[in-house]
Amino acid sequence: MAKQTYPPRIMFIECKGESLNGPARIGSVTFTRTGATLRYSGKSFHRFTGGSKANYIEEGSGEPYWISGPRRDGTDRLYKSNEPVEIDEEVREEYWTEIRMRPDLKSRAQATLSTTNRPNATSLTRE
Repeated sequence: MAKQTYPPRIMFIECKGESLNGPARIGSVTFTRTGATLRYSGKSFHRFTGGSKANYIEEGSGEPYWISGPRRDGTDRLYKSNEPVEIDEEVREEYWTEIRMRPDLKSRAQATLSTTNRPNATSLTRE
């Protein structure tokens, strides 16, 4: 039986160690052969099921993280925030053109959240 491999994937990564709205990034995440561990920027993350505000724990520090696939409407954070989300350069164009469907923003290095017309929702807007 062949071992399953997982291709790298663009994901939303938010540190929850200090507050509900921690530093956040959009970047390329790789998976181990089993898919149980994620790797991003030299760090390893294991699935965490013991809390509602984090779904992964960083292996080295034990800090909680929220890691998920990015949403087309930009509402990636669990809690509404005006803090910018950094977008890694190597995924920037694909993020804006394929995920967000906004090729006009492909040179932007940050995504900023603001309120939309939908109640209790946020989306990205131009600055």
